[in-house]
Formats: sequence, C-alpha cells, structure tokens
Amino acid sequence: MNDATAQGDLFRTLFETAPDATIVVDRSGRIVLANAQAEALFGRSPGSLAGEPVEVLLPTALRGGHVAHRERYMANPRLRPMGAGFELVGQRLDGSEFPVEISLSPVQAGANPLYAASIRDISETRRARQALARARYDAAVAEAGRIALESRAVESLLPSIPGMVAGALGIDGAAVLLSAQQRAGLQVQAALGVPAALQDALPDLLARDDEGQALRAAAVAAGLHRTASVPLHGRYGADGVLLAFAAESSAFDRDQLHFLQSISNLLSAALQRRHSEEQLAHAQRLEAIGQLTGGVAHDFNNLLTVISGNLQLLQDGFEGAEREQIVQGAMRAVANGAALTRKLLAFARRQRLTPRTIALAEWLADLHALLRRTLGEGITVSIRCPAAIPAVYADPGELDAALVNLALNARDAMPRGGNLEIEADELRIDADGDVADLAAGHYVIVSVADTGTGMPADVLARALEPFFTTKDAGRGSGLGLSMVYGFARQSGGSMTIASELGYGTRVALYLPVASHGVSPTPALAATTARGGKVVLVVEDEPEVRGIAVAFMRALGHATRVADNGEDALALLREDPSIEFLFTDVVLGGGINGIELAREARQLRPGLPVLLTSGYERTGEDLDDPRLPLLRKPYRREALAEAIDSLFDRDVRT
Repeated sequence: MNDATAQGDLFRTLFETAPDATIVVDRSGRIVLANAQAEALFGRSPGSLAGEPVEVLLPTALRGGHVAHRERYMANPRLRPMGAGFELVGQRLDGSEFPVEISLSPVQAGANPLYAASIRDISETRRARQALARARYDAAVAEAGRIALESRAVESLLPSIPGMVAGALGIDGAAVLLSAQQRAGLQVQAALGVPAALQDALPDLLARDDEGQALRAAAVAAGLHRTASVPLHGRYGADGVLLAFAAESSAFDRDQLHFLQSISNLLSAALQRRHSEEQLAHAQRLEAIGQLTGGVAHDFNNLLTVISGNLQLLQDGFEGAEREQIVQGAMRAVANGAALTRKLLAFARRQRLTPRTIALAEWLADLHALLRRTLGEGITVSIRCPAAIPAVYADPGELDAALVNLALNARDAMPRGGNLEIEADELRIDADGDVADLAAGHYVIVSVADTGTGMPADVLARALEPFFTTKDAGRGSGLGLSMVYGFARQSGGSMTIASELGYGTRVALYLPVASHGVSPTPALAATTARGGKVVLVVEDEPEVRGIAVAFMRALGHATRVADNGEDALALLREDPSIEFLFTDVVLGGGINGIELAREARQLRPGLPVLLTSGYERTGEDLDDPRLPLLRKPYRREALAEAIDSLFDRDVRT
C-alpha cells in the first residue's frame, strides 16, 4: 500500500467518524460524498445522496434562494466555522423539517474545486435558546407589571418601556407613542435608540393610511431594517402604539411578537386605569361642588340675610343704642363670613398661617373657660396638661378655631350631655411615617375625646372628606374636620380620628414642638391711629375703593386714588406729596399690585407699601417681608394697626 492510498483510507475513516453530518459538494452543487451521519440525519439510505443536488436537503420554498447563495459563496470561497450565525432549515426524506447550523470550507482536491459542509441539528439548542429568551421576556413583563402597580401615574412607567423592550429582544430601538391630550394625532412619549430625525417624523408616518409602508421605508433609510408595530388598545379605539426597531433584516419571530403584545396589553391596562381614575376624580369633584353648593351657599345666604337686614334697618333711621346694636350684628355676620372663607382656604391648604410659639398649658387654661361657657352645663369639660409640656409652634387663631370646632362636634355628639376631655402629651418619632405619616421629630399631641354616640365605620371612613356631613341640612357645611386636618398638615403636623359607634370619638392633633422660647402674647390695647399722611389708594372695584378712601379719611389721611397700576405709577411721578401706597394685589388688566409695588419703589426708594387682598398669598414671589398684607374684609381698626406697624418698622429701619 503506497502513501496516497494510506492517506485516502485515513481521510475516509476521519470523514465517516466525524461527529457531525458532513457532505462534500462539487462546483455544480452536486453531492460528491456524504458520511453516515449525514445520511441518518436526513433520513436517507446509505449511498443514496451521492450525485444529488445539495438543495434536496432543503425545503422546496428555500431551494431557489439557496442556489443563488451557493453561487456567491463558490465565487469567493472561504472558511465559515460552525456557530458563525449561518442557520438553515433542513428537510428529511419524509418531509419533516428541522433547524440546522452549518460550517463551510473549500477543499483542495486537484483541478476540480470541492466544498465541504458540516451540518449540525440544533433543534435542542434552539429550544434551549427559546426557553432562555422566553424567560427573559417573562422577566421583563413581570418587571413592567411591578412598576405599573407601584406607580401612581402611567407617566412613571413610560420612560422605562423602550429600554426594557430593546434589552429583552436584543434590538436597537423602541418607542411609545400616545394620543395627545390637547391636539389630534400621536406624540412620542418615550424612545430609545431611535435616530432623532426618525423620532420626529414618527407621528406623521403613523398618521398615513398606507399600512405602515412609509414607516418601514423611513426606518430602513435610518438603518433599521426590521420594524414591529403593536397598537395600545383603549376603550374606544387605539390610545397609542408600541414600536420596535432592529438593524437586522430578519423578521420578528412569534415569541418576540408575543412579548411585544404582552407589553402592549400591560401599557393599555395602565392607560385605562389612568382614564378611570381621571373619571372618578372628576365625578368626585362634581359631587364636592354639589355639596359645597348646598352647604356653604346656605351658610353664606344666612350671613347675607343678616347683613342685608341690618342695613335695611339702618335705612329706617334708628339712633343711639339701637343703631349700635344693628351695626354690631352686621359686623358679626361679616366676621363669620370671613371665618367661613378661611375654613375653605384651610381645607385647600392655601391659607397663609402666621405661626408663633404657644405655651400650651396657659393656652388650654384660657380655652377651658371659653368652652365651659360655650358648651353649656350638660357637658363636663376637663383639661389635663402637664406643666412641663413643651411649647408648640402653630397659628394661635387657627389652633383656637380647631379646638373649638372639635369641641362643638363633640357637643353635637352628646345631645344628652357627657364628658369632654382635652389632654396634652409629648411624643418623639424616630422614623418617618411611623405615626400618622409624620416626619421624624418632636411633637405635642392634643387629643379631644368625648363620650358621645361615636361613628360607624362607614362614616369614620369619610369623616375627613370635604363637605361630608351627617348633620341635618342647614346645620353645617361639612368643612369642620377638613379644616382642622388642613390646619394640622399645613402646620407640619397631622391628625388622627378613632371612633366606635356607642363608645365616643377621640381626635388627636399632632403639632411640632417649638424650637425657641415662648413669644409674648400680643397686647390687646387700643390702637392709636396716626393721621396726617398722604396715601395713594389703588383699587379696581369702585365700591371697595370708596370704602378704602372713607376709612383712610376717617383715620386722618389725605388720599389720592387710581383704579389700575399704570395710573398709579403716573400719579407717583407727578405728585411728590404721596407718602405711602395702599394697593390691592389683584388689579383688573395691566400690572398687578406686587409689580406695582416694585416699580413704585424703583421710582421712590423706601416708599412704604401696604397690600390688601381677598386671596391668600402663595409662592415665594409674594413672600417679600417688606410687603405686608392686610386681608379682606378688614375693619377700620385693623387698617389703622397695619399703617402704624408699617411706619413703626420704617422708623426702626
């Protein structure tokens, strides 16, 4: 046996014992050799593959495309190892198909070129890959679901979706578009890996009625050859669309499309939840407005009746003590109207509080005397407050109103009499949210407990709702507890309610401990009005302007008047005798009172300014300590005090 024969036998042995199915093809594409593994893999009998075109190993639909591919390879043969990503579908003699991966290499065999192909059945490998991919998809859907459940708004979920989709599918980009709230069409809400030019064009491309052809063409032009579009279904049609893009040209498989549909369903559910919550909130607002109309309007109409009646009596010419009594009745009605407005503002947390340090033991002792007179003999009032209780930091007027409100509620719950106990204690909270959603810190608890009828669970659950009341029509607006809660939260504290039907109610106010000493209680001495000033009164309502001018003249001041900011600035330029400015904050048209005050001080540095408004000041732009505010409606005495304080401060400065 010569060396050539020995080498041939060795080649034949290696060829037959190779672990993979192996075939050798000539330049025409016909099979020259096939080992036993190849014959077994494709369900062929021994020797039956020789002379067959290699395309018989492929499904009929793929054979034409493979011929063209084979020609290109043979024109430029090179080594292509197994696992290089060249996968095909094989077909057995019985017609069954299976995925294969192949490696290619040219074979040097004399003058006629040959080409070897090693073929491996990757059915199990593909199943393993699919299992891993599906696990990845499931994990991504679960994570999206977790974010959706934890998010209060769908806007918190949207930014994470494109990255989640791109990462799970191993693609280049993704985008979410939703129906615009204020205008027609879709708007991009979140995107990742989408070129800016394509991203800007997406709304217009999706609006075209061409079954997505324009979108796919634009994506290909941007280097993204694969596109998937899944609608986000709403109650009345599509609310948006989820897009996926990949640079590879192969189509998205069934598992990938199923994953995109799952993400789409999750997003659609989140959008529907948002729509439902918006509708519920709208319905609750409508219900609140209806309750407000019935409760607050009733209270205001009562007040207006008192004011109107007293003014009519004054027209009849009453004199002396009777006249004074009528005026006092009208003024009390005005004060009650202002108090009701403050309740509304406190509920909305828009009221500007003026907190100070309050010595609670002395404060509660004074309150004890007031409550005994107010609640009547049938209610036993007891107050327990340790002498060493820390001072609290709160608005004294609102604290008074809150405790009196709670006491009156307790009285109404004890129609046959009972016990009312007010108790103060201190509490230190080490961790945020441990008690009543409060931040860690030092607090004083002021609790108000009664022995009344208590509340059933359904009433207790709604006790803090605005305008909710169980009292008969005309006996309350339902703002009492809401006002107290709003005051507590705005003061940096909180409020809790515990109640059981037949066993009374306990309301606990948590107020922050003051960090500095007790402030002296303001003196209640009569105000000495200082007249002789020249004041510029700026007010756009003629009747209100007339009252302000009359008050100023009664206090001994000369007045100049303007009904808008521009005229006021002109007067300041023309009249050097003006000594201070009294202006409403809200002026119809042009600049407002704040802007007027600032421009006035540019013209006249150091000019004293006093603001007035029926609105509460909000926002840091209105918190300039050099611009004090007098709330409407104001009494003449309050105006005098504000003016005196204004000039006292300027003198100290």
